[in-house]
Amino acid sequence: MKRWVGFLCVSLLLSVLGLVLQASAAAPQDPILQTVPTATAEGPTILVPELVNVRLGPAVEYDQVGVLIAGQRAPALGRSEGGKWIQIAYPGVPGNIAWVYAPYVVLEPPSATLPIIEPPATPTPRVTATVDPTFAAQFNLGEAPPTRLPTFTPVEPLVLPTPVAADPGSARGFPPIFAILGFLVIGLFGTLISFLRGS
Repeated sequence: MKRWVGFLCVSLLLSVLGLVLQASAAAPQDPILQTVPTATAEGPTILVPELVNVRLGPAVEYDQVGVLIAGQRAPALGRSEGGKWIQIAYPGVPGNIAWVYAPYVVLEPPSATLPIIEPPATPTPRVTATVDPTFAAQFNLGEAPPTRLPTFTPVEPLVLPTPVAADPGSARGFPPIFAILGFLVIGLFGTLISFLRGS
């Protein structure tokens, strides 16, 4: 009987594992996390030492369309005017080209010269700030009243207190070292009593 229960548990576990693997293979990937396969093209390429974002243009204002992970290569097509961004072949995006930040990748061969590519048009901001003219008109009360110019007001002289020298013979009070030593003696006495009661 125990063998049948064990056999059924193992069969059920393998069935669930197969369904999970099948569902994960059929699930569509997030376009941000898509990666380009390793390049096999002739000519200059880039090598990615660590994860790098791939964008539609040579600036962070452009949309991110994917990533390249460590060890991936992609054909290098050109560079931005300042050389800070490299244009690469990246399948699956408009025109199959995208941009990566040059300091985060390695150009191979290092002596390769890339042509300067004109960047695409800067994307428009997603939200445009507008002011409602009716709302703004409610606060327009005409010209601002004239303001008076600041005048100079002299500051009163600063009076510094003079310190009084303390007489060493008249110092009275309880030195804190006596309190510390008293607590130490009480603590040691309590520890001794605890030790003697425990044995």
